[in-house]
Amino acid sequence: MDVRALRFSDLRFLLVLLIPALTLDAVVHHPQTAPLATALIWLTIAVVEATSPALARSPAPAAPGSPLPWLLRLYVPLQLALLAAGLHAAWLASWPTVFGIAFAVGFVTGAYGITFAHELGHGRRRADRALAWVLMGTVAYPQFMVEHYRGHHARAATHDDPATARFGESLWRFLPRTLAGNFLGAWRLEAQQLARLRRGWWTSPLAWWTAAAVAFTGLLAGAGLWKPLAFWVLQAAFAVYLLESVNYLEHYGLQRREGPDGRPEPFGAAHAWNADHAISNTLLANLQRHSDHHMHAWKPFPELGAMPEAPQLPTGYAGTILLAAVPPLWFRVMHPRLAARAAA
Repeated sequence: MDVRALRFSDLRFLLVLLIPALTLDAVVHHPQTAPLATALIWLTIAVVEATSPALARSPAPAAPGSPLPWLLRLYVPLQLALLAAGLHAAWLASWPTVFGIAFAVGFVTGAYGITFAHELGHGRRRADRALAWVLMGTVAYPQFMVEHYRGHHARAATHDDPATARFGESLWRFLPRTLAGNFLGAWRLEAQQLARLRRGWWTSPLAWWTAAAVAFTGLLAGAGLWKPLAFWVLQAAFAVYLLESVNYLEHYGLQRREGPDGRPEPFGAAHAWNADHAISNTLLANLQRHSDHHMHAWKPFPELGAMPEAPQLPTGYAGTILLAAVPPLWFRVMHPRLAARAAA
């Protein structure tokens, strides 16, 4: 870790802890207003990025050796504290407030927790991958830890990938297909690896984390803690919805050609939608520089490049997630972009 590698512009990534910390404070002290604050933050980012051309470009990549990945490790205890606070607040709250807390916390566990788990899971350190399992376990979606790394990165932008949205497929048709495909694909890939390594299921983190999610949910139900149970299930459901909405827009309508051997061509810049909008890239650890990530999966997030030659979304993820939820608007915006790329 070399602090000397930091530039002033790199310090913007310190903001990745701001919204989770503010949400924790809201859940503890003002649970009734937490969902309103979350919605206002989301909409403000979406509107500002969509209407401010000056924010459509992020700073250049950081130099190698940046200490910024430590921010993702520091986030893990913050999420655990947020979930504990949410469970306690839900226990004491009215039912409408329970739903609001689940929305506010699910926004953080989805937008930040899953994004950071994704980055940590690509790390070379075993400890980082363990932290990624923790984050995905808290949203009851441990199958991501198998299907994404062993499945999606090999099959992205092909019809064999359940996390790649096809041309003309709405988000609402995509969701059941990707949820089923990711679940079944993860267990199939895990079974294949265990057989290859001659190991039993008791060594599988997928099995252990799935069992833990089921056990914790059963514990809440068995204790009659219906409001904490509803909070727990709903925050996880919303977090996964955000994840799969991002999966939907990241490769929508893009297709890798098959070579003479029947295998897809190597992944290139043209096979993922990108957005270089500064606010979203800052808060989401450069997730929107998606082509470079797929082409260099081990590259730490501060070092990812913009790749202006790649397909570009009309705005950052804060806005495009909302756009994707309304299929006629999504198709009206995205299909001309796909047609223009095909013509070129």
